[in-house]
Amino acid sequence: MSKISNKQRTIQNKVTLQGVGLHTGENVTMSFLPAQENHGFAFKRIDLEGEPIIEADANYVVNTQRGTNLEKNGVKIHTSEHVLAALVGLDIDNVLIELDAPEPPIMDGSSKFFVKALEEAGIVEQEQEREEYIVKDVISYKDETTGSEITIIPSDHYQVTTMVDFGTKVLGTQNATLEKMSDFKEEIADARTFSFLHEIEMLLEHGLIKGGDLNNAIVYVDKEISEATMKKLEKAFNKEKLSVKPNGILDNLTLHYPNEAARHKLLDVIGDLALAGSRIRGKVIANKPGHFVNTQFAKKLSKIIKIEKRNKVPSYDLHQEPLMDVNKIMAKLPHRPPFLLVDKILELSDSHVVGVKNVTMNEPFFVGHFPGAPVMPGVLQVEAMAQTGGILVLSTVPDPENYLTFFMKMDNVKFKQQVVPGDTLIFKCDLISPIRRGICHMQAYAYANGKLVSEAELMAQIVKVKQD
Repeated sequence: MSKISNKQRTIQNKVTLQGVGLHTGENVTMSFLPAQENHGFAFKRIDLEGEPIIEADANYVVNTQRGTNLEKNGVKIHTSEHVLAALVGLDIDNVLIELDAPEPPIMDGSSKFFVKALEEAGIVEQEQEREEYIVKDVISYKDETTGSEITIIPSDHYQVTTMVDFGTKVLGTQNATLEKMSDFKEEIADARTFSFLHEIEMLLEHGLIKGGDLNNAIVYVDKEISEATMKKLEKAFNKEKLSVKPNGILDNLTLHYPNEAARHKLLDVIGDLALAGSRIRGKVIANKPGHFVNTQFAKKLSKIIKIEKRNKVPSYDLHQEPLMDVNKIMAKLPHRPPFLLVDKILELSDSHVVGVKNVTMNEPFFVGHFPGAPVMPGVLQVEAMAQTGGILVLSTVPDPENYLTFFMKMDNVKFKQQVVPGDTLIFKCDLISPIRRGICHMQAYAYANGKLVSEAELMAQIVKVKQD
């Protein structure tokens, strides 16, 4: 994982839409709400007891027939992809989506109305920087049964190309490309969902697309329609008369683009890959994409991202002149040898700090801590991380020498590798939330020898020393 300089974003105000679910046919009220930093995307079922929340996570995908359907602890969300595509397309990071039914409204079968609502709600920057997965190597997933394949390759920004081939004369082969996510609104958002006549007949027989009508789905007629079938369709779509246009589309819909089907498949890819749980910097090439292959790829990507985030050691030049040497550190921290456990500060910003400690055999704790096989105590690793974080919080006051730093809480403390004499420890602390009233809540990592050796979620508070 790598940090980039832009901030996370959410919406300013709550905004609500109403409609009907395409497959369930249920009326639904859906609201987008602002969410805190690092929240990501999540759905909240306010119609159920306890108002359970389902995060937009690829590991919750349980079904991909006619949409990407999520389930957590028995609670379901159907057809999540159009909503998620709108959020990613508008470069939003954190939103809570409230629903009083299991399926978002289908609207016109695209993401256009979601984009419009989110823009009306206002998009605002947050304090914390966004974390982005930067693709370094080619990653692929292929469904051997269908031949569908998705590949992602390194690129300077997030791009998506889709290539579709349905093997029918009425639709044929189509391609679509989104070079910049900033073009999503103009080029992709209004591309509507579509289906073939033979699929419509099957779906109707199985009681699906209860909320469908000719305003929210393009129907490609890929076979001759008998009079009996036409009457069934007229009844299902509540139309007195249906017809097939010369371009092979049922009734009176006009295509927004000649390749609208490929553009909608691109929209689906963006929505489904949002389930990977991270912003992506890379070029996605999807050949014959569908919800199954999309979400399988999202699961694979999610696993890779989590492993890299856990194990990736940030790269720092330990030979560069430090931002703070030990004398400058002692001017801020009240700690002194032998309990000063930070030698240098390499980086310091409003939201993060990077420190270094050279572990030597001269450390006093090695005298009694396994003398025959000296190992740095884990509690001192945590203390060293906290001292590094103390530099961050004390940098917010004009007179740091008049403050003491006290622990308030430690969570999720993990020790993964031994630290021994000769190791160089690198500490990286990132704010989880902005510093308020001298309280610092941060995620801290310690690295040595190219590996993560310990980590902890820490909370501390600076308190001014009473003057006599």
